[in-house]
Amino acid sequence: MSTPGVTAVNPVSDLPLAPIAPKPNLRESVTESLRAAIIAGSLEEGTLYSAPALGAVFGVSATPVREAMMDLAREGLVETVKNKGFRVLGVSEEELDEITEIRLMIEAPTVGKLPGRIPESAFPRLRTLAAAIVTAAEEGDLTAYLVNDRTFHSELLSFYGNSQLEDLATRLRMRTRMYGLRTLSDNHQLSSSAKEHDELLDLIQAGDAAGAEALMRRHLGHTRGLWATGHQESGQHDTSRPPAP
Repeated sequence: MSTPGVTAVNPVSDLPLAPIAPKPNLRESVTESLRAAIIAGSLEEGTLYSAPALGAVFGVSATPVREAMMDLAREGLVETVKNKGFRVLGVSEEELDEITEIRLMIEAPTVGKLPGRIPESAFPRLRTLAAAIVTAAEEGDLTAYLVNDRTFHSELLSFYGNSQLEDLATRLRMRTRMYGLRTLSDNHQLSSSAKEHDELLDLIQAGDAAGAEALMRRHLGHTRGLWATGHQESGQHDTSRPPAP
């Protein structure tokens, strides 16, 4: 008997997931790939996925997939369904608005305070991450794009010196959905957004606090737009609110 509100996907061979090359930390590699697939909307909200089926797509056993699912469940991205697998949890339009509002409140002003706080010796590392984001965008590698994007923003915020703020911003970033990301990548438009990271570093390095904060606000606004674009294209809609009278 199927679970109400849950659509099982079997097989999953048609999902845009690539086999994972053996690495020292296989669990981490699987986690990153699944997290990126959820954020980008490749793994759909409300859909039930099994660890063995996904493991077959990745070319790994079900064990690291199950371990990865436990990590993602703690992040609030999925929930486990006993003896079946895991279900991707949705984020409503209202929830995304709230997440975006919080991120605008904490990330944009913080970035505006970074000029003068980041030593020159730290910029080569940040530039390398910014370049990796652009490369991933140009190659259509959404997993690498999202991993490098998260690392870039986390390391950037670390120079403010508030570890709690950095941790909160990173967790909110991982809860954000960007369903239009694949469309931008397929249309070769993602690199334009990716290049904003280098522009942000230019402004910070030049001491332009107002410019850095303004660019960060625009950058966060893109995230909200990606969710709306993706939902419109996929025909998804927010069911968390009652229909208008």
